[in-house]
Order: sequence, then C-alpha cells, then structure tokens
Amino acid sequence: MSNEKVKVDRQAMPNQEVIRRIKNFDEVALGYSEEQALLEASRCLNCKKPLCVEGCPVEINIPVFISYIKEKKYGDALRTIKEKNNLPAICGRVCPQENQCEKRCVLGKKYRPVAIGGLERFVADWDMQQGRIAEPQPAVPSGKKVAIVGSGPAGLTAAADLARLGHRVTIFEALHTAGGVLVYGIPEFRLPKSIVEKEIFGIRRLGVEIKTNMVVGKVHTVDELLAQGFEAVFIATGAGLPYFMDIPGENLNGVYSANEFLTRVNLMKAYLFPEYLTPIKLGEKVAVVGAGNVAMDSARTALRLGARETYIVYRRSEQEMPARAEEIEHAREEGVQFKLLTSPVEIKGDAKGWVKALICQRFELGEPDESGRRRPVAIPGSEYEMEVDTVIMAIGQGPNPLIGQTTPDLHLNRHGNIIADGNTGQTSKLAVFAGGDIVTGAATVIQAMGAGKKAARAIHEYLQNSSGQVSAP
Repeated sequence: MSNEKVKVDRQAMPNQEVIRRIKNFDEVALGYSEEQALLEASRCLNCKKPLCVEGCPVEINIPVFISYIKEKKYGDALRTIKEKNNLPAICGRVCPQENQCEKRCVLGKKYRPVAIGGLERFVADWDMQQGRIAEPQPAVPSGKKVAIVGSGPAGLTAAADLARLGHRVTIFEALHTAGGVLVYGIPEFRLPKSIVEKEIFGIRRLGVEIKTNMVVGKVHTVDELLAQGFEAVFIATGAGLPYFMDIPGENLNGVYSANEFLTRVNLMKAYLFPEYLTPIKLGEKVAVVGAGNVAMDSARTALRLGARETYIVYRRSEQEMPARAEEIEHAREEGVQFKLLTSPVEIKGDAKGWVKALICQRFELGEPDESGRRRPVAIPGSEYEMEVDTVIMAIGQGPNPLIGQTTPDLHLNRHGNIIADGNTGQTSKLAVFAGGDIVTGAATVIQAMGAGKKAARAIHEYLQNSSGQVSAP
C-alpha cells in the first residue's frame, strides 16, 4: 500500500454551519471543491481486484472514474459513471456508500475508505455546471414499447436503461411531479429538488415520455396497458402506505405519518407557506417515533419549521439505529434529542382532541432477532409520560394495494408486496416485471436503482426473445 496515498487524510465534506442551517432548507452538505476532489481521488489505490465495484448495486466502474478525476478528465469520469448509473448527482448525495462500495474499499481495511460518494457527486455537479456535456445517446429504435409504473429511483433507472437500448418508454406517475420518493420523501436540505429535476430532464432527453397524474389501477390497469400495445410493463410503485403502531390515541389531531408530514413539506412546499398554499400545523415539542433515515428527516424538518424541541423515540439503542451515521450525526448537531430504549404505548389528548403527551415504556436489549439486531424487551412498570404536542410515526411503510387489487393474476406475498424474481424482476404475470420497494419493502434509493437495472436487462432480453416465453418465479 503506497505510503504517499495514506499520508493524505480523507477529505471532510464541507457543510453549512449548524447555527445557519437549522433556520433554512438549503442543502447541508456543500460538496467538494476541485482541490478537495483531487486530493480525495489521489487516495484511491486503483486495486487490481476492485472490491468496491462488487459493493455497488448498479455496478459502476469506480477505479476507472476516480482515475479520470486524478487526470482532471471530469467528463470522462462522468461518462464512465453514466455507463451504469443515470442518477449520479442523486446517488452522490443520498446513497449509503458506507454500507456498500466504501465498506468494501481496500484502503478502508487499515485507514478510512475513499469517499466514493463525494467524488461521484463532484463530477455530477461539475457536469451540471458545464451544461450537461456527458449525456449518453440512445440506441437505434427497436420498435418495442415499454410501460413503467412509477417514477421513483427504480422506475427512472429502468426507463433510462431501456431507452438507451432503443426501446420506446413511457412512465406513468400517480403524482403531479415525477421523482417518487426523491421529491416527496427526501427533504430539500438533503436532496435539492432542482437536482432531481435536472437528472429527470437528462432521462427525458433519452426519449423517455413521463405522464403525470396517472394512477395505474384507476386511470389504466396493468392489463389495459398491455392491451394498448405496450409489450412489457415494469411496476415500480415503491412503498407509500404508512404504518402505524395501533396504540390508543393515534387518531388524535397532531399525529402524522412521516409520509404525510414529509410529502406536505417536500412536494407541496409547506415550508414556504403562504407562498405555497399548503399549511402544516406543528407544535413546540415534537416526538418522532423510529430511527431510520425517514425519522431523521422528519425530526430535522420539524426543527426547521420552528419546533422548540424534537425527539427521536426508539426502542433499541443507537448501535441498532438503521439511519445513516451521517444523518444521525447531523440530527444530533442540529439539536435533535434521542430517547433510546423507549417506545410509546399510548398517545394522550386534551379536551379538544389534540395531542398533549406520549406515554412511553422503557426497554432493555435481549438476544438478537431475525434482523440480527438485539431484540427490545419491555421493562414492566417502567411507563412514564413525555410532554409533546406533535407525534410523527416513522416506523416504516408498505405497498399501496391498488395494483394488486386490479391485477388478479399478479401474485403477492402476505405483506402485499409483489412476488418477483430477484435477478430479473419477472412476476407471475407474463410480460410484467416489478422491482424496488414494491417487491422488497422499504429500502434504499440505490437498492431500488439496482432492481431497476436488473429488470431493464431482463425486459430487454424478453423483448428480444421471439417466443415471448420467460419463466415466472
């Protein structure tokens, strides 16, 4: 291992100062300067067997794009990324690299891994600043039509890959804006919507048509899309159905699902009220139940909306939190308080039906459960009252049942997720594929993109197969 490379410390991502950022919705992470990017790229060992690539769900040739950065060939770096990933500016911001490519980085075995995500963001932002000079060109038209249901990360990835293979792709999006969870779920301070719009514009330039306000299952069924001449359908509707705890008081005023709360703020611009006519009522003391990225987003958003105190309420310890370490660190810096080994058992209301307190029970950790995390065990008689006036439930979400209800020969599991082959996305229904959260349950943006990429490959093979026969799972 080169001593020169390890002498260079991993470059810290510049961030907005805490005292400023808790008062605005501007992006927190500011991105590398060119000098920082070159220093960080110099740390890459250019391994003969790059394990980082094996850790990337969309198979980016990481050492090659970093080598181009070292040579200041930023356009070539981005073209290398875009051979596999059509949303690099998004992935560079929200992909959990620490659990994927960076986790496999050889340098990370003795030192801190190369900041692959920060470098991906650098070249993607550079390209946008230059006016998108590295757009790939679609292939010769195949004459085949594909419908994609949902414009989140899985749908966008599949659409771009299929368009680049020459197929005519139409995305049907239920909301009035394309982007799925990228626009309704992730706050502006973590993923600016202008970045999402630019990435989607690049996909439109490949020839992809996006139809919004199109609720498949209502406006058209999957069978109707096939009857209209689409030769394959990819279902990528995500996980938008919020879960609740089924405890007393969840119907009180002041109780939100994280899905509703973040959609109001992010997609409907409630943080800019009255410029945008979407009100949101928030108290001074906000409890967010859960400890994933959605919970951190909700807690940090509540502070920016003026909450005096915001709490994360989680029944395990910090070690078991599913959120990214960076998001936990940012939340703590901004003043979010953590009530760990604690879970609500009741929400109490006042005489007018508004939240006034959370009744919580303390927990201790037992043996690991099927997730590998230690199981929380309630401590009898440990209940206590916590004064709050808003509760946000961020304990996960599941599939909207509409497509399953309107496609009777589509096999679902007991949770309502579509059953599909993990390598191809093929469902029980001929010519219908599925991928992302609608199959796996709520997961990460990059995992959904990986599913979209696999499905696009399988759909292309299916369209090329004159017999039209594929094996269902």
